[in-house]
Amino acid sequence: MIKHFLNLEWKQYFRSSYWQKNLLLNILLVFFALYFVAMFLIMGFALYPILKKVYPDSDPFVVANGFLFFWFLGDLFIRFFFQKLPVMSVKPLLTLPIKRSSVVNYVLGKSATNFFNFLPLFAVIPFGIILISKGYATGPILIWMLVMLLLTLISNYLNFVFESISAETELSFLPIIAVVGGLFALNHFNIINLAELLGNAVITITENPIYILMPIALLAALYFANFKSLRQKLFLDSSLKVKATQAKSTNLEWTKRFGSVAPFMQLDIKLLTRNKRTKSSLWMLGLGLLYGLFFYPQPMYREMTFMFAFIGIFVTGIFLINFGQFIPAWDSGYYKLLMSQNIPYKDYLRSKHTLMTLSVVLLFVLSIPYVYFGWKILLAHFAAAVYNIGVNTHVILYGGSFNRKKIELDQKAAFNFQGTGAVQWIIGIPLMIIPMAIFGIVNWLVSFEVAIAVLLILGLLGIVFHHKIMDFITQKYQDSKYKMIDAFSQNT
Repeated sequence: MIKHFLNLEWKQYFRSSYWQKNLLLNILLVFFALYFVAMFLIMGFALYPILKKVYPDSDPFVVANGFLFFWFLGDLFIRFFFQKLPVMSVKPLLTLPIKRSSVVNYVLGKSATNFFNFLPLFAVIPFGIILISKGYATGPILIWMLVMLLLTLISNYLNFVFESISAETELSFLPIIAVVGGLFALNHFNIINLAELLGNAVITITENPIYILMPIALLAALYFANFKSLRQKLFLDSSLKVKATQAKSTNLEWTKRFGSVAPFMQLDIKLLTRNKRTKSSLWMLGLGLLYGLFFYPQPMYREMTFMFAFIGIFVTGIFLINFGQFIPAWDSGYYKLLMSQNIPYKDYLRSKHTLMTLSVVLLFVLSIPYVYFGWKILLAHFAAAVYNIGVNTHVILYGGSFNRKKIELDQKAAFNFQGTGAVQWIIGIPLMIIPMAIFGIVNWLVSFEVAIAVLLILGLLGIVFHHKIMDFITQKYQDSKYKMIDAFSQNT
């Protein structure tokens, strides 16, 4: 049965649009994987001499075990945000004579082969080999390596538990932050010295191998808990069960003043406020608005006037960037239905443009208090806002015509890269890097005032030629219409 599952996964991956249309992203991910493998290998070989130099009077093996608590917390935290849990298209299998336990065991077993579980071994094994070469007993070091593997797998299956809990909450990242932050606080404030407890426990296991049954038992308990939880949810009609909640309506009458684009704006606002994934765009407004506080309070950065344009574009355009980069993928779930209606495509795109423009104006108004740090900052924010409206709104809409990845709106929002393709990586260059480079070069060669004028002129040109630019972008979407429909129909 496992052989059949593997065969289905292989065909699903290579026959989907993910492989065919995101080859560049796959190559980039392989590059990052090799980079981290190299970094862990270097760390594994360099750890012993570094610890020997920093702690000359201590045993490097004991010191290394003292840091295991922080490694475990970091591993757990990073997994939650970046590890993609193995998902199969299991519903078609539920109509076949296949045991649900076989499907669940395959999903849980596949997670054990995740890259995150192998990565620590590239540091653990070299460190262990060096310890043996320095005279440490081979048996205890091999036991220690096995314990490291068990801790990694425990972190892997704990991640399943946090994923299950976070699926029931609006702010999906709160459980992991609460647990990791709480454990770190207990150790930091010396309420419970968890770092010492874990380090001593691991050393005890290496000295008395019989105690290795304890982490094995914990791993088995986590596996069984996840098995039971997933098996209970693995029903054909599980997606038909909805939580009974009181219906809420939103007064969107004010959108009618925008004419023919009003119905699309209402759909976008409802989409933003009713789905886990899109709510991240609203939560990011606060982060973007406060972004300047990381720089402006420090005199060093206030002297770097070439940074003002970058900060201004980010502060006034955080919604534009976060929401706009996934246009029209936000509507991928019903894009085929939308395109089958007798509606002007230009009105559909104009509604997105209007929503992004309103967000830029609102964020600029809310960012006016930054004038406290100087008039130059307020002036730069104003120029950046005009540039965002005149140039970046069109850039982001044009980039959307290349989107080919479907977005699952009901998935968690925090650090979710599902639906992200090469377009989302490349679009940052014209959005952020180019205006910053233009502003910086003009500011360096001429003056700050002229650099501000250049951004304003570019933004005003975009506003003046808005209709012609929109006609060009609309035609691009029309040309890509059926390619998008086909791509959004893919399951992966």
